Amino acid sequence: MKKILSVLACFILLCSVASASETVRAYTSMEDIMAKTLFEAFEEETGIKVEWTRLSGGDAIVRLEAERENPWASILVGGVGTQHIEAKLRGLSTPYRSKFERNIPSRYRDPEHYWTGLYVGPISFCINTEKASELHLAIPTKWSDLIKPAYANKIKVAHPATSGTAYNMITTVIRINGGDEDKAFAYFKELSKSVAEFTRSGGVPNKSCARGEVPIAIGYLHSQVRLQREGAKIKIVVPEDGTGFETASMSLIKNGPDLENAKKLYDWIIGKNAMNIIAQGYVIPLSNLVTQTETGFSLNDMNLVNQNDQWDAANKERLLERWNREIAREPAQ
Repeated sequence: MKKILSVLACFILLCSVASASETVRAYTSMEDIMAKTLFEAFEEETGIKVEWTRLSGGDAIVRLEAERENPWASILVGGVGTQHIEAKLRGLSTPYRSKFERNIPSRYRDPEHYWTGLYVGPISFCINTEKASELHLAIPTKWSDLIKPAYANKIKVAHPATSGTAYNMITTVIRINGGDEDKAFAYFKELSKSVAEFTRSGGVPNKSCARGEVPIAIGYLHSQVRLQREGAKIKIVVPEDGTGFETASMSLIKNGPDLENAKKLYDWIIGKNAMNIIAQGYVIPLSNLVTQTETGFSLNDMNLVNQNDQWDAANKERLLERWNREIAREPAQ
């Protein structure tokens, strides 16, 4: 009897170990609905459960730094490319050469295999048409429009210290000004007069605008298109005087607790099924296996800045210090 109980106990222990191994923890900066759909599909196809937490891009890097010696998660999915470059430079991520990475153009992958791009998302303006009409506001079509007195306290945008979206805005405006940082920060001083609130996350301003809490938001195009398709009475404008874009990417976290399953998730996400799910989020997928879901917008029709994510990552700390020194607005909690 004791022998039987001993065998049974060993069997239960082995089962619990096997069950525990069939999980993977992830941080993500994707929108909740995309992350949920993606991770649930992975679990359905593989049997591996994803325990995930959504963080703004800036907060994700802060969390990885704080957990450097004992990471909670093993993979970071989504978030602008500069944050994945930053994670590499800080020693927070680990390289992985996926056999499926060939489906992503080489210009959107780290040459040392620390990260790979997933999709592109341009910056755009979101305008609540009812609120704008009520306040007799003209529809802004350029960055230069946003600093006009009529827009004072009418705009929401994220804070660049906590949001990759907003840091992307900083580098975009620098490039629109021919690389002149002094001109760009003079612009931001004026823009701050138009901003009613700096939020922690890049997606919050769009949702606030869709609800009519503020007439204008600055964010990413795909988030705004989703809200529009869901019935929000908003108009979307890609600024005529130039716009930047995120290259949403993915990295494995150094010393993560379940790296083998994280590698399986990594491979799966750059495969056809996952990329088709991502494409449904109105982003511009980078995989050559899928085509973009129709949004009414094309990169060919946009005045895109000459973006350099490597430069953006290398200069982030310096530019954020200048922002905090000269603009000095804290993000809303």
